[in-house]
Amino acid sequence: MKHLFLFVLFIAIHGFVSAQQTEHTRIEVEVMNLGSDEGLVVVGLYASENQWLKKVKLGTHATIKNGRATAVFENVPTGTYAISLYHDEDNDGKLDSLFGIPTEDTGSSNNAPAKFGPPKWGDAKFLVKGKTIKQIIKL
Repeated sequence: MKHLFLFVLFIAIHGFVSAQQTEHTRIEVEVMNLGSDEGLVVVGLYASENQWLKKVKLGTHATIKNGRATAVFENVPTGTYAISLYHDEDNDGKLDSLFGIPTEDTGSSNNAPAKFGPPKWGDAKFLVKGKTIKQIIKL
């Protein structure tokens, strides 16, 4: 009887842990106030402060219509993330800049400010856990 109880307990705990490890979320990114419908919005999802603005975990792009664009990340594992994006108006696949200052519009999750440099991870990060997350970013 003791072995049966331990076996059932093991299965229950294993199932609970497995369910938590496989929990995935959908992230919807709505971008507003785009200056034109030209080009694309390039969106990067970052998974840690060390990788912030250096190494994208997931990337996508969105078309623009009437000054708005929507991008979606599917099946994102539970964790802390941040989003950075830019309006690639000339559709050349890179963020244009002059003397290191972006000449194309940029934005970040939580509408994190970019004062005297890029937005900070702490201002842009958000928790992803088991439901649809919507980030509305205004340029």
